Amino acid sequence: MIGARTRVRVARPSRDLAAAERFYVTGLGLDVLWRTTERVPGEHDLLMVGPAGADWHFELTHDPDRPLEPTPTVDDLFVVYLGEPVDEALVDRLTAHGGTRVPAHNPYWDEHGVTVADPDGYRLVLCSRSWG
Repeated sequence: MIGARTRVRVARPSRDLAAAERFYVTGLGLDVLWRTTERVPGEHDLLMVGPAGADWHFELTHDPDRPLEPTPTVDDLFVVYLGEPVDEALVDRLTAHGGTRVPAHNPYWDEHGVTVADPDGYRLVLCSRSWG
């Protein structure tokens, strides 16, 4: 049964896992939970990031044999609820590590946070509101 402690994984393709790691780990501050360390024919390269001990993680994949071009839309969002005002130093760190600050498609996110496109063009929203 799906409940509050159900584990969740969100996955999406990436052109460059090293660039994604710089953005999500060095920029955002997530931990590397797992990554492939050697090329295995027929398997995807993987990078899993998230907070250590959390019930969720974020997986980025790259298929070197049949790479997928990421196709983000303006409404493909990864929202992080900070519960406090967005620290400009965090935004600066994200842009220094491959991100681009962009206006949100939905004005709600500009009112309550900051949107930064990752190196593949997917949008990370840093929301000042709390969840729950």
